Amino acid sequence: MPCPYASMTFAASLPFSGPSPKPHPNSNSNPKSLKSLDQKQIISLLQRSKHINQVLPIHAQLIRNGHSQDPFMVFELLRSCSKCHAINYASRIFQCTHNPNVYLYTALIDGFVSSGNYLDAIQLYSRMLHESILPDNYLMASILKACGSQLALREGREVHSRALKLGFSSNRLVRLRIMELYGKCGELGDACRVFEEMPEDVVASTVMISSYSDQGLVEEAGALFSRVRRKDTVCWTAMIDGFVRNEEMNRALEAFRGMQRENVRPNEFTIVCVLSACSQWGALEIGRWVHSYMRKFEIELNLFVGNALINMYSRCGSIDEAQTVFDEMKDRDVITYNTMISGLSMNGKSRQAIELFRVMIGRRLRPTNVTFVGVLNACSHGGLVDFGFKIFHSMARDYRVEPQIEHYGCMVDLLGRVGRLEEAYDLIRTMKMTPDHIMLGTLLSACKMHKNLELGEQVAKVLEDRGQADSGTYVLLSHVYASSGKWKEAAQVRAKMKEAGMQKEPGCSSIEVNNEIHEFLLGDLRHPQKERIYEKLEELNRLLRLEGYHPEKEVVLQDIEDGEKEWALAIHSERLAICYGLISTEPCTMIRVMKNLRVCYDCHSAIKLIAKITRRKIVVRDRNRFHYFENGACSCGDYW
Repeated sequence: MPCPYASMTFAASLPFSGPSPKPHPNSNSNPKSLKSLDQKQIISLLQRSKHINQVLPIHAQLIRNGHSQDPFMVFELLRSCSKCHAINYASRIFQCTHNPNVYLYTALIDGFVSSGNYLDAIQLYSRMLHESILPDNYLMASILKACGSQLALREGREVHSRALKLGFSSNRLVRLRIMELYGKCGELGDACRVFEEMPEDVVASTVMISSYSDQGLVEEAGALFSRVRRKDTVCWTAMIDGFVRNEEMNRALEAFRGMQRENVRPNEFTIVCVLSACSQWGALEIGRWVHSYMRKFEIELNLFVGNALINMYSRCGSIDEAQTVFDEMKDRDVITYNTMISGLSMNGKSRQAIELFRVMIGRRLRPTNVTFVGVLNACSHGGLVDFGFKIFHSMARDYRVEPQIEHYGCMVDLLGRVGRLEEAYDLIRTMKMTPDHIMLGTLLSACKMHKNLELGEQVAKVLEDRGQADSGTYVLLSHVYASSGKWKEAAQVRAKMKEAGMQKEPGCSSIEVNNEIHEFLLGDLRHPQKERIYEKLEELNRLLRLEGYHPEKEVVLQDIEDGEKEWALAIHSERLAICYGLISTEPCTMIRVMKNLRVCYDCHSAIKLIAKITRRKIVVRDRNRFHYFENGACSCGDYW
């Protein structure tokens, strides 16, 4: 294979996107000035380079001077390219290097690992062994990290075996990487054996805590965490992250409070973990406190933290605060725009989301799959059919982003919202990929909304034939029949669901009051203030009847009397959460409730009237979107 830079023109002329670098005080961008520099000075310039455009002229001069094979120079070139996120350029330099030694292999393998190209790192390591070059302990640690991140257990075991043969297994960093490898690959027995052979070490304990959390063993992770005597920031963060990833949000927030009590200062990774917990649980007040904590201790509002803040405020229903964070950020990447666009869409700000998409394109940021999901959702929530189709067709044509199933799902939702059900079904049938149960469920829900019984039955049959029918499918189909007055067929669907041993997923709603999260299930009697909650519920039920409210009893799938059905609807989790909010917050303050499922039609109708009766703004985030209830109306326009 010919060398990619047969002449000095390779480094000097290769195009790279991005702003031109500022000239260095020593004018390292000027080839003439580079001629007078010695090796030590050139290495110093490479180490200070922050952009690949600063590395290119130095490389070009090294080629001109005949130093392109100097191992010290090549080593620094490889490291500089990796640091400047130009791993492909580093790889091409390596290809042209004669007889690379272990240090050059280490530099490129480390670069591959840092950039997430784990498979390339493993393949280069194999090539190095084939060339009979023995690794050192640093390279062993790096390749073990690659194997763990790639879940390459077989290759990782081979590296472990070689480490034993070469006497590197006693090296602390190598042992940590071996333990991490087995933990990530689910081989916890092997990970524990390595851990038990190590002296007491907070870093080793942290790795083991993360390994338990990766496999969903939160109790084991917590037990080990409690035994660690001197927990540092990383250890606390690992435990908080483990709770978040295993959907133990309450415990994650409690761990963060414990960290504060122990006077352990969080870093930006801790902050992002806690903000993620607040996002998923709707803990707006705690999220605000974390934001103020950042300001107090001057934690930088970088991309990583800023994006997490925007997501938290958006998912907690405070889109104006999300916009404020967005406006304050000095740097914004495509993830920043994606997060803000999705937040605006979720909160019913469709036109603002589309306008921000236009701004993003105007700033020459390339949109991704996630961008288009956010924009198409905005079109759906805003009923913007023509613009939605325009965006959908532009994806592949203008941006080289092939529509995926989630984008087709957005289009089905958009068409279903405006009643173009047959068109939505035709779109599904002409797709190249097989529709999933989410997409078909979306269409089935639209059939219920528009009372299209015939198409609803067809969609349900497709779900059944493909084995994709879940409890939600049967519930929706039952509602389709019930909304068309076909009570017998609705009962048959419920019986079929019962025969299949399926149960409706239990609803759970949460509300934050005085920085504490209170959870409610259907008919929950666990809350300390249950008597007052149910008194308020009875009061609201009387007021609702005076407002002309009639319960949609067909929503209840159980075969019980009408009076019992009315009560079964009244004790839905979101209504209990709202009642608690009414008795525990000041009049006229906003009530925010988060629910794990889609709000049922009956609760949606009731909450509109509750907002009117109590003169409160009530925000409910369900599985699909935010609902802003005020004065008898909802922001979703009664379609969600």
